[in-house]
Amino acid sequence: MTTQKRDYYEVLGVSKGASEEQIKKAFRKLALEFHPDRNKAEGAVEKFKEVNEAYQVLTDSEKRSNYDRFGHAGVGQNGAQGFDGFDNFGGFGDIFDTFFGGGSGTQSRSRASNARRGSDLQYSVNVEFEQAAFGAEREQEVRRTEVCRKCQGDRSEPGSQAIACPNCGGSGEIRRGSQSIFGQFVQVSACNKCLGEGKVISDPCLQCKGRGTEVRRRKLAVSIPAGIESGTQIRLTGEGEPGMNGGPPGDLYVSVRVKPHKLFRRDGYDIVHPQVINVAAAALGTTLKVPTLDGEADVEVPPGTQTGDVIRLRGDGVPYLGRENQRGDHLITMVVQTPRRLDENQRRLLQELSESLGDSGSVDDDDKGWFDKFKDSIGGTE
Repeated sequence: MTTQKRDYYEVLGVSKGASEEQIKKAFRKLALEFHPDRNKAEGAVEKFKEVNEAYQVLTDSEKRSNYDRFGHAGVGQNGAQGFDGFDNFGGFGDIFDTFFGGGSGTQSRSRASNARRGSDLQYSVNVEFEQAAFGAEREQEVRRTEVCRKCQGDRSEPGSQAIACPNCGGSGEIRRGSQSIFGQFVQVSACNKCLGEGKVISDPCLQCKGRGTEVRRRKLAVSIPAGIESGTQIRLTGEGEPGMNGGPPGDLYVSVRVKPHKLFRRDGYDIVHPQVINVAAAALGTTLKVPTLDGEADVEVPPGTQTGDVIRLRGDGVPYLGRENQRGDHLITMVVQTPRRLDENQRRLLQELSESLGDSGSVDDDDKGWFDKFKDSIGGTE
């Protein structure tokens, strides 16, 4: 009894109006799924024959037209000659050459490169507050793996040479062939003796013991850019561990730690520092010499200065990172100091001043202290 063939569109899981690209995509998926060297389940061979037959009909415009009009009868009793004919392909290997690459009817793949990028290194460097602000050149000692100075990375003792790997004959590859009803298949893998290099070391370098590398200490110049903040990383490209088998070297990352300043505090690109002033100078106004990143500066303190008032010195802050011609500001926060110990003359003078000012409740808003202003702003009462 003849088995009724399934509809070719149903076999590939595509609609009747499917494009050739959609048919090819469906075929690629099913060919991999049912290839007998991959799928040992019962019926995989028949499934693959069916998929191939459907593909050959639906990708041939004339056969597809006849099939659409007359069904299986329109393409002959054997449809697309089944699996054995392969009108469009010389064998299963050729199908995979067309869709998945390869050559000579095999599933050979090009040998994967053994080149590996070197590892990155991480170090930290401490810099002074001013160095972070204006930039500096620092010397950083690193301990890293480098190419052996004796064998120059060849791994052999100078004067000797590596020999071709006897396991793979110098190719770096091991090929294993298998015969099936679909033809010969070749699997290619890296040689496990030479690790794909194609050579073995017969006389290893005595200094690096055949590794081709050695651990050394080296001093590197690190440029600290102006305006850098604590925690920022500087990358030195190519200064990490060397690559393997011709791979590129890694990078060196230097994390910057800025030491705290005894007086200044950084707020973005602004410099903030407190300035203590006595109560009389704050009331009368004065001129002070205050420290800045650029040295001492004369600052005019206006009369009636209160604790918390800020005097801004524009452009005297930290240079912007990458824009050294632009700088932040220097913010001087005034702290009015009330004396704790007074001599008799000072006490008499302050007593006279207090009596001349009258009750604190009669002080104008402009003359209120910072704490009174703060209470007013939140609606506080005594």
